[in-house]
Amino acid sequence: MDALSVLRQGPVVPVIIVNDAAVAVDLARALVDGGIKVLEVTLRTKAALAAMRRMRDEVPEAIVGAGTLRNRAQLEAAVDAGAQFGISPASPASWLRPRGRPT
Repeated sequence: MDALSVLRQGPVVPVIIVNDAAVAVDLARALVDGGIKVLEVTLRTKAALAAMRRMRDEVPEAIVGAGTLRNRAQLEAAVDAGAQFGISPASPASWLRPRGRPT
């Protein structure tokens, strides 16, 4: 999914900081039920990747992405956790090419 497609699905994207992956599914469901389908989970906590995986697995109508990607390893981990998009304060396009992702 390219950036424009993501933005068309959700012109308002909440930036979510999850400290406990156990609350991720309920949070995602509440947001989707309220009309907010695109969710950005920041990689600022130890629970973030598990939260993204649970959201993707249990709330398939949500478009879940990773935020605050600061290096290639975080990008790889986010993709492995099911991220459908990523947000980075300063990512070179070279991070994306090996995965075949649009820049």
